[in-house]
Amino acid sequence: MASRVVMPKLTDTMEEGLIIRWYKQEGDRVESGDPLAEIETDKAVMDLEAYASGILRKILVPAETRVAAGALIAVIAREDEDFADLLTEKPPAAEKPSAPAPTGTPSEKTRQPAPKPAASTILSPRARRLAEQEGLDISSLRGTGPDGLITERDVRAAVESAPAAGTEFESLELTPMRATIARRMTQSKQTVPHFYVTVEISMERAMDLKARLEQGGTRVTVTDLLICAAAKTLREFPGINSAYGGSTVRRYKNIHIGIAVGLKEGILTPVVRDADQKTLLQIAGETRDLVERAKSRKLAPEEYTGSTFSLSNLGMFEVEDFIAIIQPGEGAVLAVGSVREVPVIGEGKIRPGRRLKTTLSSDHRVIDGLLAAQFLQAFKRRIEAGEIE
Repeated sequence: MASRVVMPKLTDTMEEGLIIRWYKQEGDRVESGDPLAEIETDKAVMDLEAYASGILRKILVPAETRVAAGALIAVIAREDEDFADLLTEKPPAAEKPSAPAPTGTPSEKTRQPAPKPAASTILSPRARRLAEQEGLDISSLRGTGPDGLITERDVRAAVESAPAAGTEFESLELTPMRATIARRMTQSKQTVPHFYVTVEISMERAMDLKARLEQGGTRVTVTDLLICAAAKTLREFPGINSAYGGSTVRRYKNIHIGIAVGLKEGILTPVVRDADQKTLLQIAGETRDLVERAKSRKLAPEEYTGSTFSLSNLGMFEVEDFIAIIQPGEGAVLAVGSVREVPVIGEGKIRPGRRLKTTLSSDHRVIDGLLAAQFLQAFKRRIEAGEIE
């Protein structure tokens, strides 16, 4: 029986995939489990395997082409089998990656007289006047008014987002990962009422513990220390390990901590599952493996989805402090700055000390300021007491 080969939808966020190359060609014999093609999703690069044995009779989507998740991309069948019925539904139009737009000066492009809008484009009178004044081509604008009406606000937004006159630039196509980040972060900031609480933590005992372990041959990072401390503190404050669910609050029973890993293409968040059940050394070994494979885009979908709380550390880049955006499906994220050597005043004396600032971003629909403050207070005390292992 003929078998459909479709672009898999590996995560809830995946809308399309890029076929990097085909390992098999039309007419090749394939067995179930054989790698057919190398594909790039919004989060990883992986092999697409055959789910049936037979002959690769038809490749519908060529290499270096993006295609929607769920779209038919190939057919496996017997050599003499008729599979015309599988082709009755055309796959969604595939999009070839486009070359970067040639460098040009926006002043030459955006200040030309505005073309007359198509008959199907609806503008308010004020929007039309402003578009003509600014020399904007409104054919690419999306109206936010009733029935798609392009308003003055839409035109002003387009004007403000345009590069300054005389600025040269090139247009680079969004990668699947960057497009997903843009969509999800916009969704989060538009729909989640964020609020932020910051504390400064004494890192003396934590850094002494790190040095002691490294002297014994065990590599431990500041991120490992904070994951371990956060996981144990989340066990005391399950309200932080929660998420908004519309008419309910989802209070997670497991503590799965996502670690933001910066890549050239964007950010990937591998997950340390059941982090509260693991020792510091177990967490250190697991994060080292996850981060290495995240950087080479070799994580399986289940290794970068399903986090209940996230941690983002920019301290290695000498960032003192920052705030992070909450990932959809979570209620909070912890942003971590660098461990700094600073003068500390205590008992009437000034002495050197090591301090770290961390900011908790919380979803105010499920977490109140008091709970966020109590969580950070307990987190701070745990680290300062060295109760991390």
